[in-house]
Amino acid sequence: MGLTTSQQQRLTSQLGQLELLAGELEGQPESLLALLRQLEQLHRSVQDGAFRSSLPSDRSQLFRLLESMERSGGWPYIPRPQLRSYLDQLQAQQAPPPAATAAGL
Repeated sequence: MGLTTSQQQRLTSQLGQLELLAGELEGQPESLLALLRQLEQLHRSVQDGAFRSSLPSDRSQLFRLLESMERSGGWPYIPRPQLRSYLDQLQAQQAPPPAATAAGL
């Protein structure tokens, strides 16, 4: 069982508003980061609150839910970039080539 038609319409409308906001914030990385952080906070709140308390306590029902999740795309997750990997990439781009370093240039 999924969302009702009315719930799906409300969700689609609200997600559309968030997409419009993200478009308005294009070119403003700090503002987009704030938006992503708030979306992640909402995700965690729903996951740790209503979703977790709604999980079935019966093993067979939980197993069926997990099977259903796998068929429909797995666990919901909002990936977020690894800041460290970005910093490593920037450092690699700014570093002189190894030959120049070895030659003392």
